[in-house]
Amino acid sequence: MTNFVHPDAIVGANVSIGHFTTVYEDVVIGDDTWIGPNVTLFPGTRIGRNCRIFPGAVIGAIPQDLKFHGEYTTVEIGDHVTIRECATVNRGTEESGTTKIGNHTMLMAYVHVAHDCVIGQHCILANATNLAGHVIVEDHAYFGGMSGAHQFTRIGKHAFISGGAMIGKDVPPYCLVMRNPAQYAGINSVGLKRHRFSVESIHLIQDVYRYVFGNNGLNTTQALQKIEEEMAASDLRDEIVQFIRNSQRGIIKGMDA
Repeated sequence: MTNFVHPDAIVGANVSIGHFTTVYEDVVIGDDTWIGPNVTLFPGTRIGRNCRIFPGAVIGAIPQDLKFHGEYTTVEIGDHVTIRECATVNRGTEESGTTKIGNHTMLMAYVHVAHDCVIGQHCILANATNLAGHVIVEDHAYFGGMSGAHQFTRIGKHAFISGGAMIGKDVPPYCLVMRNPAQYAGINSVGLKRHRFSVESIHLIQDVYRYVFGNNGLNTTQALQKIEEEMAASDLRDEIVQFIRNSQRGIIKGMDA
């Protein structure tokens, strides 16, 4: 035998585990999952169904956080998740107890997801993306290669983070973000079209962000007030307004800021 699977690990049906892979105790692997060679699954790891984990990946290692003192925490990987070569996903800390990766998400090679992060469904983190602790990434958000996010930041759904961008503030939904430090560069219109957003919806999103990021002399509070006064209420309008209003770190700046 060239791999080690602890007898207390729970391994589902039709699971393939490659050579030189180590599966520790208190690990759960869902049905039809493929785990390549030289993978390490530490205690507290939960892998869903039909996942693919490539060589060198390390899932469930303890947090790289000096406040961690050995408390019991987990990593929860959803169904149909792909984790490519040498990616790392750390366990949570006592603050939230877990790190979560949603269904149908892909972590490309050398991605790092730190403790207590929550990544939604259908997200893509390209090669060498690094997320610090407690980052929240909502559904359908995409990161270009070698980008990164500061701890406690939040990235809204359908946002697109350009390669090399460094996120230090929250990124509202549907935004296209570029540069270091990251700045608003328009909306993710290509991604929205691919996900069958109507032309009217895309124009509405653009109109909202013209108030927020336009060169109009308004601060964020004033922009939100103007949006609510001058734009008809809608799910999209209200979603963006509430995201910005609820931001704990503040949002990214516009290109001209």
